[in-house]
Amino acid sequence: MNNNELASKPHYPILDGLRGVAAIIVVTFHLAEPLATGHLDILVNHGYLAVDFFFLLSGFVIGYAYDDRWQKMTVGSFFKRRIERLQPMVVLGMTLGALGFYFTDSTLWPLIHTVPVWKMLLVMLIGYTILPVPLSLDIRGWQEMHPLNSVGWSLFFEYIANILYAIWIRKFSKTALGVIVSIAAIALAHLAITNGDVSGGWTLNTEQVRVGLTRTIYPFFAGLLLSRIAKPVRVKNAFLWCSLLLGVVLYMPRIGGAEHLWMNGIYESVCIIVVFPLIVYLGAGGVLHTQSENRICKFLGDISYPLYMVHYPLVYFYVAWISNHKGVTIMQAWPYAFLILAGSVILAYTALKWYDEPVRRWLRKKLG
Repeated sequence: MNNNELASKPHYPILDGLRGVAAIIVVTFHLAEPLATGHLDILVNHGYLAVDFFFLLSGFVIGYAYDDRWQKMTVGSFFKRRIERLQPMVVLGMTLGALGFYFTDSTLWPLIHTVPVWKMLLVMLIGYTILPVPLSLDIRGWQEMHPLNSVGWSLFFEYIANILYAIWIRKFSKTALGVIVSIAAIALAHLAITNGDVSGGWTLNTEQVRVGLTRTIYPFFAGLLLSRIAKPVRVKNAFLWCSLLLGVVLYMPRIGGAEHLWMNGIYESVCIIVVFPLIVYLGAGGVLHTQSENRICKFLGDISYPLYMVHYPLVYFYVAWISNHKGVTIMQAWPYAFLILAGSVILAYTALKWYDEPVRRWLRKKLG
């Protein structure tokens, strides 16, 4: 099957827009994080749940785009499409992280200036493949799978979900898929309630890989199931209401505090298992009525993935600045935070037009 045939289905513009809204909230979460005293008082406390929302969106869109095309498409052609879509920005994000690495030396990462260039370049090359970097190559000291671009961990699990879908789970009936999703929901709720949250998944060890898989399996395959069973419902101003609901969920302060961690776990379970599918369901059925809405959703959808992949190399500079200026308040930091946010959006759009789209067109020709 050629790419034109694969691209013939209409998009869900509201879902594209919601992906962009979630990506912007992720950036604000990463900008608020270093100003907190711990994980209980981050200003954008549930911003990390945007990743779980991305997984659910991804499962929904993958099911919609590919479920009815396997008679004309091979597993190999599916992976070519995914590589073409995901890898160019993976490479750019890791390259930007490498370019900025030595310039983020700070009291937070005192060993950066001792890392030999060959080791940093090796980490970058491994990062290009999105395979996890072993802890022996942790050149930053945060025990991350991808020390040059922290967010790479979620792409690793995204690929795992895509592999499971293509070689196995795409063949499941709705009932069998429903059973898998139900079991995954129980596992997710258990993780959230026992830990107090679902945050984690970026370290290459048994505990964190379990967190990453648990955070991926439920939302991705719940999205897939939703794409198979959902009947569109028309909601007036769906983009506005879905964006507001997503914002409320992700900006909600921590619930229960240190004394009642389970309460926050219940909140996050409900968000991921119930609220996120509801948002996607309403967004998928919604209709845009004005050109302005169409343009906003298209812009947000276009920059969503580039923004997610390029913002953290800039955030490293911001985190280093806060680390080197102890006692920085929110009022002192917000102009710099806004500058990073605006710069990330500009960089994302520039990367989209001057790099991502041309490279993807080139890959499409090369990969056939």
